[in-house]
Amino acid sequence: MRKISPAVWAFLITSTAGFMAALDNLVVTTALPSIRAHLGGGITDLEWTVNAYTLTFAVLLMLGAALGDRFGRRRVFTTGLALFTLSSLAASLAPNIGALVAARAAQGVGAALLTPVSLTLLTAAVPVARRGLAFGAWGAVNGMAVALGPLIGGTIVEHLSWQWIFALNVPIGLALLPLARLRLAESHGPNGRLDVVGTGLASSGLFGVVYALIRGNSDGWTSATVLSGLVVGALLLVSFLVWETRTATPLLPLRLFRIRTFSAVNAASMLMSLGMFGAIFLLSQFLQNVQGYSPMTAGVRMLPWTGMPMLVAPLAGLLVDRIGGRVVIAIGLAMQAVGLAWFALIVTPDVSYASQVPALIISGTGMALFFAPVAAVLMGSVRPQEQGVASGANNALREVGGALGVAVLTSVFTAHGSYASGQSYVNGLTPALWVGAAAIAAATVAILCAPRRSRAAAAQPIASGEPSTDAADSSPVPVA
Repeated sequence: MRKISPAVWAFLITSTAGFMAALDNLVVTTALPSIRAHLGGGITDLEWTVNAYTLTFAVLLMLGAALGDRFGRRRVFTTGLALFTLSSLAASLAPNIGALVAARAAQGVGAALLTPVSLTLLTAAVPVARRGLAFGAWGAVNGMAVALGPLIGGTIVEHLSWQWIFALNVPIGLALLPLARLRLAESHGPNGRLDVVGTGLASSGLFGVVYALIRGNSDGWTSATVLSGLVVGALLLVSFLVWETRTATPLLPLRLFRIRTFSAVNAASMLMSLGMFGAIFLLSQFLQNVQGYSPMTAGVRMLPWTGMPMLVAPLAGLLVDRIGGRVVIAIGLAMQAVGLAWFALIVTPDVSYASQVPALIISGTGMALFFAPVAAVLMGSVRPQEQGVASGANNALREVGGALGVAVLTSVFTAHGSYASGQSYVNGLTPALWVGAAAIAAATVAILCAPRRSRAAAAQPIASGEPSTDAADSSPVPVA
């Protein structure tokens, strides 16, 4: 029997854990009507079952990368995996909506610890010549998890119960823990100090802004709660940026954003998540609450969207070799924007499923073209010693985009519609979809701002301590 190589073990362990973490972003969406019926709560409470996860995930990702550099990436990975597993069990046993939201927040902390170090652990295990393929496969697996969330969640809810969405993480996590300890090599980063102040400022600021967006329509946009959240949150985020320019060990090295490719990929990732997460959150409920489909049937009906990444991702790799990652990502984003705009044009309470299929296929193909090459393009834009924090920054901004997407699109929805009737739901859904399409169109413009070709990250000047501003889609080099 052929022995499994360390690179294959690293891919299997990190991609499986990453799949679980990415899946839990949207796996709950098709379960929202069932959770609402069982635990109660309105749309604001349902938003928090999604945003409690994405928000803690987002604001702690860069801290997870820093902890991996300081205490060891394998150690932080296993700690995060253990916390994610335990909090998944707590979510499955939640007796009320408050307990579920708290468990989801703890899941986000666990995901924030394991996700950023996954890519650096994989980088260390895979030979240089095969890293492009490994990053593409890792990105495709994570993208597929996000895409398949509604289908998997709907199937589990219909045949088991919503609690099993979280309970199924437990045996997988327990199986991965010993494998991670035995099969992953320990490594550390060059920076052993932690930016506690920066973490606190970023976390508090993002929480304030997202909380205000969620409460805006229910409390009133001029209420003290909402205005204080927006103002204080914005001031804390500005303070975070000022602090990061002055501290010797920044949580987010702002100098990386001088690299055009790095900035373009992160802007595109954030805007794409804003549009996509918010749209899926609302469309999955449209299929159940308005068109009357069961949770599993709703997930199956979304399969032309969610299943396309499995078919298109391998082709995306071939396209990257021919025309470059920047162009493939731009095409994927443009297709997602077209797909959401199509939905916005055709959606009515009784719109036929056949009319929805083209929009679903276009959106799914675009999602695959985005997720497959984005990790390789990102990691190739920075020096080896910066890959850990680069991965953490990208994942953090993508999760921030997801949290903002659910908050912003739901605010647009509640300003124009409600759950009162099918037509009322569509009245809110339509402008929300247009906002989502506009965000992803902006992401397309952002990625096109990246340079076409330039020097490899390995060739960037090191003596000055500053990265080049024109690093682009180059192959990653070994992690130091």
